Amino acid sequence: MDKGTARKKRGKKTRKRIATLRIKRMSVHRSAKHIYVQIFDEKLETVIAAASTVDKELQFERGKTGNTGAAKKVGELIAKRALEKGVGRVAFDRGGLKFHGRIKALAEAARQGGLEF
Repeated sequence: MDKGTARKKRGKKTRKRIATLRIKRMSVHRSAKHIYVQIFDEKLETVIAAASTVDKELQFERGKTGNTGAAKKVGELIAKRALEKGVGRVAFDRGGLKFHGRIKALAEAARQGGLEF
Protein backbone atom coordinates (compact mmCIF):
# COMPACT_ATOMS: atom_id res chain seq x y z
CA MET A 1 0.00 0.00 0.00
CA ASP A 2 1.47 3.36 -1.00
CA LYS A 3 1.30 6.58 1.03
CA GLY A 4 -1.64 8.08 -0.85
CA THR A 5 -3.81 5.01 -0.45
CA ALA A 6 -3.00 4.76 3.26
CA ARG A 7 -3.88 8.44 3.78
CA LYS A 8 -7.21 8.03 1.99
CA LYS A 9 -7.98 4.95 4.08
CA ARG A 10 -7.27 6.86 7.32
CA GLY A 11 -9.44 9.75 6.13
CA LYS A 12 -12.34 7.44 5.31
CA LYS A 13 -12.15 5.83 8.75
CA THR A 14 -12.18 9.25 10.42
CA ARG A 15 -15.21 10.45 8.43
CA LYS A 16 -17.10 7.28 9.32
CA ARG A 17 -16.46 7.86 13.02
CA ILE A 18 -17.45 11.54 12.77
CA ALA A 19 -20.74 10.53 11.12
CA THR A 20 -21.71 8.64 14.28
CA LEU A 21 -21.17 11.79 16.40
CA ARG A 22 -23.86 13.70 14.45
CA ILE A 23 -22.18 17.10 14.73
CA LYS A 24 -20.79 19.53 12.16
CA ARG A 25 -17.55 18.46 10.46
CA MET A 26 -14.60 20.78 9.83
CA SER A 27 -12.63 19.37 6.92
CA VAL A 28 -9.10 20.47 5.97
CA HIS A 29 -7.38 20.12 2.59
CA ARG A 30 -3.72 20.97 2.21
CA SER A 31 -1.79 21.47 -1.00
CA ALA A 32 1.80 22.58 -1.48
CA LYS A 33 0.83 26.26 -1.85
CA HIS A 34 -2.53 26.64 -0.09
CA ILE A 35 -4.72 25.36 2.73
CA TYR A 36 -8.50 25.12 2.58
CA VAL A 37 -11.04 24.46 5.35
CA GLN A 38 -14.80 23.95 5.22
CA ILE A 39 -17.47 23.28 7.82
CA PHE A 40 -20.13 20.82 6.65
CA ASP A 41 -23.57 19.94 7.94
CA GLU A 42 -23.80 16.22 7.15
CA LYS A 43 -27.54 16.08 7.74
CA LEU A 44 -28.39 18.87 5.26
CA GLU A 45 -25.39 18.10 3.03
CA THR A 46 -24.39 21.77 2.84
CA VAL A 47 -21.30 23.87 3.46
CA ILE A 48 -21.88 26.22 6.38
CA ALA A 49 -18.61 28.16 6.29
CA ALA A 50 -15.37 28.06 4.32
CA ALA A 51 -11.99 29.79 4.37
CA SER A 52 -8.72 29.39 2.53
CA THR A 53 -5.49 31.14 1.70
CA VAL A 54 -6.99 32.22 -1.64
CA ASP A 55 -9.75 34.29 0.06
CA LYS A 56 -9.92 37.94 -0.90
CA GLU A 57 -10.37 38.83 2.78
CA LEU A 58 -6.89 37.50 3.60
CA GLN A 59 -4.02 39.28 1.93
CA PHE A 60 -0.66 37.53 1.82
CA GLU A 61 2.71 38.54 0.48
CA ARG A 62 3.52 36.85 -2.81
CA GLY A 63 4.40 33.19 -2.20
CA LYS A 64 3.73 33.21 1.54
CA THR A 65 0.57 31.04 1.57
CA GLY A 66 2.12 27.63 2.23
CA ASN A 67 3.40 28.20 5.76
CA THR A 68 2.10 27.96 9.32
CA GLY A 69 1.52 31.71 9.58
CA ALA A 70 -0.97 31.55 6.73
CA ALA A 71 -2.63 28.51 8.29
CA LYS A 72 -3.09 30.42 11.56
CA LYS A 73 -4.84 33.26 9.73
CA VAL A 74 -7.14 30.80 7.97
CA GLY A 75 -7.93 29.15 11.33
CA GLU A 76 -8.88 32.49 12.85
CA LEU A 77 -11.05 33.34 9.83
CA ILE A 78 -12.95 30.03 9.85
CA ALA A 79 -13.62 30.38 13.58
CA LYS A 80 -15.00 33.87 13.04
CA ARG A 81 -17.21 32.77 10.14
CA ALA A 82 -18.48 29.69 11.99
CA LEU A 83 -19.41 31.66 15.09
CA GLU A 84 -21.28 34.17 12.92
CA LYS A 85 -23.36 31.26 11.57
CA GLY A 86 -24.01 29.93 15.08
CA VAL A 87 -21.66 26.93 14.96
CA GLY A 88 -19.54 26.57 18.08
CA ARG A 89 -18.81 22.83 18.20
CA VAL A 90 -17.34 20.83 15.33
CA ALA A 91 -15.52 17.57 14.69
CA PHE A 92 -12.04 18.07 13.18
CA ASP A 93 -11.47 16.05 10.00
CA ARG A 94 -7.82 16.29 8.99
CA GLY A 95 -8.33 14.00 6.00
CA GLY A 96 -5.83 11.35 7.04
CA LEU A 97 -3.00 13.88 7.39
CA LYS A 98 -0.74 14.08 10.43
CA PHE A 99 -1.68 16.56 13.16
CA HIS A 100 1.53 18.46 12.59
CA GLY A 101 2.74 21.71 11.03
CA ARG A 102 0.12 23.66 9.10
CA ILE A 103 -2.74 21.37 10.16
CA LYS A 104 -1.86 21.84 13.84
CA ALA A 105 -1.45 25.62 13.43
CA LEU A 106 -4.87 25.90 11.80
CA ALA A 107 -6.54 23.80 14.52
CA GLU A 108 -4.96 25.76 17.37
CA ALA A 109 -5.95 29.10 15.82
CA ALA A 110 -9.53 27.88 15.35
CA ARG A 111 -9.65 26.79 19.00
CA GLN A 112 -8.35 30.17 20.12
CA GLY A 113 -10.98 31.80 17.89
CA GLY A 114 -13.74 30.08 19.85
CA LEU A 115 -14.44 26.74 18.12
CA GLU A 116 -14.64 23.59 20.22
CA PHE A 117 -13.53 20.17 18.93
